[in-house]
Amino acid sequence: MSHLSILPTVLRDADLLAASLTGLGFRPRWGGELQGFADDRQAVELQVCLPNGQALGWRRQSDGSLALVGDLQRLGRSGSLQRLIGRITRAYAARQALADAAALPAVLPGALIEVHG
Repeated sequence: MSHLSILPTVLRDADLLAASLTGLGFRPRWGGELQGFADDRQAVELQVCLPNGQALGWRRQSDGSLALVGDLQRLGRSGSLQRLIGRITRAYAARQALADAAALPAVLPGALIEVHG
């Protein structure tokens, strides 16, 4: 018997998260609820359906961060949950870094941004 768990994250920007999820091949959906065992339900701001049919969602915390919501016990059995969270976090961080870099010329006129890789 498993239930929905809430895992705090450092993610704050839901639009950036949605773009990151899309870039990873997911189809994010805004709003709704995730259902766990019996009457266990959690409202979420953003959610995705995983290839195995399970869902992950993110809900806004009082500090403005987005907490990960899902049946982490069941998802963790496959061993791929940690890799998936890592992929999502890296994609989000890369998009955040690019957004921050794009804002630099407004803060530092004449700044030149180059991306190598």
